[in-house]
Amino acid sequence: MASTSLHDQYITPLASRYASKEMAYNFSDAKKFSTWRKLWILLAKAEQELGLPISEGQIKEMEAFQDMIDYERAAKEERETRHDVMAHVRTFAAACPMAAPIIHLGATSCYVGDNTDLILLRDGLDILLPKVARCIQRFSKFAEEYKDLPTLGFTHLQPAQLTTVGKRASLWVQELLMDERALERARDDLRFRGVKGTTGTQASFLQLFEGNEEKVKRLDERVTQLAGFQKSYPVCGQTYTRKVDVECLNVLASLGASAHKICTDIRLLASMKEIEEPFETSQIGSSAMPYKRNPMRSERCCALARFLMSLPANALNTAATQWMERTLDDSANRRISLAESFLTTDSVLTTLQNIGEGLVVYPKVIQRHISQELPFMASENIIMAMVKAGGNRQECHEEVRVLSQAAANKVKQEGEENDLVERIRASPYFSPIHSQLDALLDPATFIGRAPQQVEEFLKAEVEPVLRKYEGRLEGTVSLAV
Repeated sequence: MASTSLHDQYITPLASRYASKEMAYNFSDAKKFSTWRKLWILLAKAEQELGLPISEGQIKEMEAFQDMIDYERAAKEERETRHDVMAHVRTFAAACPMAAPIIHLGATSCYVGDNTDLILLRDGLDILLPKVARCIQRFSKFAEEYKDLPTLGFTHLQPAQLTTVGKRASLWVQELLMDERALERARDDLRFRGVKGTTGTQASFLQLFEGNEEKVKRLDERVTQLAGFQKSYPVCGQTYTRKVDVECLNVLASLGASAHKICTDIRLLASMKEIEEPFETSQIGSSAMPYKRNPMRSERCCALARFLMSLPANALNTAATQWMERTLDDSANRRISLAESFLTTDSVLTTLQNIGEGLVVYPKVIQRHISQELPFMASENIIMAMVKAGGNRQECHEEVRVLSQAAANKVKQEGEENDLVERIRASPYFSPIHSQLDALLDPATFIGRAPQQVEEFLKAEVEPVLRKYEGRLEGTVSLAV
């Protein structure tokens, strides 16, 4: 059955449902093939500058048709030639008859293919970096707002010493800062493949320039410069080393791990009703259970992040199996894995920003959970207070142990609230410190330097990073579905 609409064929949900328009465009045919033409124009300009007989008219003709691509003709040419680059060389030449003789002069397919991929990687990272910064800013604001609010800390997912809601959020921010640094480093480390020829030896260009090595070197440098790169890879085979893809996909996957951890924490806290992600007034949590407020944004983030974390394996296997100067089994894989890594990362960051802009905290629920555990945690403080009041430590320890066990049994076996404090208040033994119990059980005295740590962290670590993105942090995001 012939397809008659977009609903009759598979379209990746990354483009249709999750990712931003700017990232979807970055990996579109329009961006790819117009960049191919731009690279042919840059090559012709540099070759002209270095003395090859290429006219201004030929270059202007190419420039006029850079974005006017006959996709139907290109598809027909590819069906005949089974070669995507030659199909577009012919299509471009048909539109530019004057320039036809010099289009792709001296170049191999990877001149446009690989150099375009490097441009897409660079531009993709440029799209992602401000989005990471926005997530850092949103969660930093949350950390600042709740830096003083005590909450149960958890180790092994078991109640541990108190921390604060803001201090926990600062742990999330710290990982995002590491991701921002890694993405920026990956972006800055990118180089251009440049003008290297079929096996990277520049033999075809040496022939074009009649053995003039200096001109061949200047051609490589000039095209690299015109394309907006400071350096090209000094040596390559037919392709740039696929370890470049490994480095890019690894940092994206690492960001995915950060988002997964953050959203897993939020999902766990939501199950305890301490924190909730944004929930719209008309949003439905469950088709069967009307009362449900499922953390669907965090779940989506985890789902996308899990897919993102799986993608570096493609790059690693591709890099490991590039025989000699190259094999073509990288092509089909990279068409999918590079684009989907960036589209998925973009989707993760959009969702994470949306979550960070609408987190809801329930302090009374948090306080109730603290009150269930804090009496046990305060036992050492109670013992120390009794000793200061003249008591014997060993005797006091035994009194607290007996009362604690009784209170624990009420909690675990009868489902009652923790009544250790009431038992201590009712015990004549502890009468010397009855007036101190409220102070000894004040949660604010159990959070250490958490508030100060948050303040110091935001000032020393976060603010310098956010200053780099001034003017690009504004605005909110809403999820399409």
